[in-house]
Amino acid sequence: MDPSILRNIEAVYYPILAIIGVPANILSIVILSRRNCGLSRCITHYLASMAIADLLVLIFEVIMRMVKDIYFPKSFLDYTSTCRLTFAFSVMSIDCSVWLTVAFSFDRSVSICCQTLRVKYCTEKTSAVVIAIVCGLCAVKCLPVYFVNQPGIIIDSMAWFCVIKSDLYILPVWKAYLCFDTILTPFAAFLFISLFNALTIRHILTSSKVRRSFREKNNDSELENRRKSIILLLSISGSFIFLWMLIPICYVYAEFTENQFYQTDYNDPFTVMEQTGYMLQLLSSCTNTFIYAVAQTKFRNEVKNVITCQNNQKIQKW
Repeated sequence: MDPSILRNIEAVYYPILAIIGVPANILSIVILSRRNCGLSRCITHYLASMAIADLLVLIFEVIMRMVKDIYFPKSFLDYTSTCRLTFAFSVMSIDCSVWLTVAFSFDRSVSICCQTLRVKYCTEKTSAVVIAIVCGLCAVKCLPVYFVNQPGIIIDSMAWFCVIKSDLYILPVWKAYLCFDTILTPFAAFLFISLFNALTIRHILTSSKVRRSFREKNNDSELENRRKSIILLLSISGSFIFLWMLIPICYVYAEFTENQFYQTDYNDPFTVMEQTGYMLQLLSSCTNTFIYAVAQTKFRNEVKNVITCQNNQKIQKW
């Protein structure tokens, strides 16, 4: 591939991703906070937290790193102290997005498969605690990421740019951390999501009552809420796994070859595959809103209500 082709694609792709993704996630947060979508407060908590995490991914990773590098080189964001923070927050927000998806999958699995535990676990209070714990653990896990970069150049006693330390792949402690980080995200996340979804689907297929209620479209509110949550679960987790799939393939390929990540040689096929994987991975940060719109009638109605309300306010002001 001509190196300029991928660069041109990135120059168009990332701004469009930000232009679409940021408003979409903000819209999701606003609509979910209104709690008029017919979902339980427990599910609403998880979906809103996932939307917030995806919004942060778009801000820190897409806008402050990708778009900035393409269109605003050598800005104040390139101060070493600033880009270190940006990189750390970017990694943390991505981890939060991934593991909140895992937490949501586990919650829905408990709700469907464990009727006894469901009463105590699938509650608004528990979901808030789980979300706080997940985000806290992700923050702690990502603390070392702040120290992986060093200044790229010193200009007038000011440190500029961030360059990954040359001994990062040599020091045993860093090698152990990178290995742990790679196993945890995305491999362990993939495993847990697949396991929870498999248990959920298996329980549904072996439950005649649930199957009958699905076929007959029973109007019972509890069964209807369960049906909606299952559709959301499978759509969100399926989309996540599909869009993230190329990154684990790159990890495995790099492990058995001499290729390294974070290279800038666009003539290298591995770099092309890696950058394509990142583009797909970041696309997962703006797909959930569209999944909600397709899977949830009430969500679509709320979108119309919000847009109509905003238009009416503009007309009144005019």
